[in-house]
Amino acid sequence: MDLHSTYPALSDLRARARKRVPAFVWEYLESATGTESTQHRNRAALDGIGLMPSILHGEFAPDLSTTFLGTKFPLPFGIAPLGMSGLIWPDAEGHLARAAARATIPYALSTVASQSPEDLAPHLGAEAWFQLYPPRDEAIRRDMLQRARDAGFGKLILTVDVPVASRRERQTRSGLTSPPKLTPRLLAQVARRPAWAWGMARRGMPHMRMLDKYANATTKGLSPTAHVGYLLRTSPDWDYVKWLRDHWQGDLLIKGVLRAEDASPLEAIGVDALWVSNHAGRQFDAAPATIDVLPAIRAATRLPLIFDSGVEGGLDILRALASGADFVMLGRAFHYALAALGPVGIDHLIDLLAKDMAANMGQLGARTLGELPAPFQLR
Repeated sequence: MDLHSTYPALSDLRARARKRVPAFVWEYLESATGTESTQHRNRAALDGIGLMPSILHGEFAPDLSTTFLGTKFPLPFGIAPLGMSGLIWPDAEGHLARAAARATIPYALSTVASQSPEDLAPHLGAEAWFQLYPPRDEAIRRDMLQRARDAGFGKLILTVDVPVASRRERQTRSGLTSPPKLTPRLLAQVARRPAWAWGMARRGMPHMRMLDKYANATTKGLSPTAHVGYLLRTSPDWDYVKWLRDHWQGDLLIKGVLRAEDASPLEAIGVDALWVSNHAGRQFDAAPATIDVLPAIRAATRLPLIFDSGVEGGLDILRALASGADFVMLGRAFHYALAALGPVGIDHLIDLLAKDMAANMGQLGARTLGELPAPFQLR
């Protein structure tokens, strides 16, 4: 099968993915919070970014490579962390890590993934990043950092835009709980998705594997209904970032930055890069579109910038790079691809994004990413 003929765009992978996962899984992956205005705002704002075509540049093959934090990558994008990836498709984290290693692009594992750093260690490429939801307890914090380092994760991502849990009303209506419990309602949905069901039957329902080590110690003496995830996290402050800087011997990235005025203090602490993100609209429904705040943050700091939220193709990646980003990460997109086609879907999406970037760079007359034109607002 020619995948580029059958699935020429992310929208095609998304449509097939929806047919292959139970409804409650789809709601977990697809939903945002509130009325989902921020999610829609991300898409509308990206559509409003124009790039001026340029003519008469002759034949050339665009160079899609970039250097980020001292490492040269063949492509300027990677796979963002997504909690409980294994709920979307069996062994999701393993499939994503192996695909990233094949393509030599970054893969980021979430603290609340369904596989632990130790599970992923044999499958990681050179650029494995670990995303930290901040533990309150210092001993657990130290242990998590050591586990990530020992497993081969070289960069640490502190997520700072989840000080409290968001409501995610669509997810609640779907009947999904954490950890997932297969009620009769959900079992009926599972029965209509045999490929997903068979894979889950072989691996077991996913849970937050990294937290298993801390569950008994943290919940000892408490109600058996206490959820370790809620007991574990804290809302970080500036001193927390300083502590991490002192105790992590590698690149430290701060994810969830939207205000330009936060850039300079983070730079002063010694963080290595900022991740400009509104959590794809999943946390706060009155947040600005990520692409709208990117230029001001770029102007406020010399630090490398990562961009996410709303990216649906190679042209969006170019829009973000032209607007000041140094690198782009995609989360939902790679899970659509995996759910749609299995492991081959991840490789197909990487190729699809690269081909889309190259085609659009040809229209722009940009031989390298450094030659992208300045963006402008479409009317």
